[in-house]
Amino acid sequence: MTDLGESPLTSLTAVDPDALLALADGHHARKVSPLGSRTVAGHLVKPYAIEAPGRSVTDEGLRSALRVAAGHLSSAYLRGSLGLTVLLVHAGGDGDYVLVHTWIEGYMSDLAVFVGPAGDAAQLRPGRSGLAPCVWEAAVLAHERDALTRHVLGGHGALEERLVAWRGDVLEGEVR
Repeated sequence: MTDLGESPLTSLTAVDPDALLALADGHHARKVSPLGSRTVAGHLVKPYAIEAPGRSVTDEGLRSALRVAAGHLSSAYLRGSLGLTVLLVHAGGDGDYVLVHTWIEGYMSDLAVFVGPAGDAAQLRPGRSGLAPCVWEAAVLAHERDALTRHVLGGHGALEERLVAWRGDVLEGEVR
């Protein structure tokens, strides 16, 4: 029973079966590669490439993503930033995406999504209000949530040792 008293079969009428099955038919693995941690605008940043079949994150795409991240992170401390960021550079099937995910006060995070046409990094712009990570981006962010809690929040030893462990805990391979 749903919380409105409907039967489970009735709830199926609330979904778009054609759209869901089309997504299922097109679902595939995407390659994820860590791009080496670095400091950007006073933040420790772990960048990743996410690549749709037939697409790749170029050096210029990474440089553009780092410029976008630097602009966003320049005011991140005003939003409660703790100085740890994950940068996703996604060469998607329908365009390019840059996500800047920053851990902030109160166990929360700040997320900015930038979008642009495929292969035109100069055209990256803030995504529409409410835009959230896709299934492949969410897989990387789930790994990063676990890495933060495992090494930094639940880790042992000096903070520097915890941060070294966090920086070294990366996701690589295919995600679905």
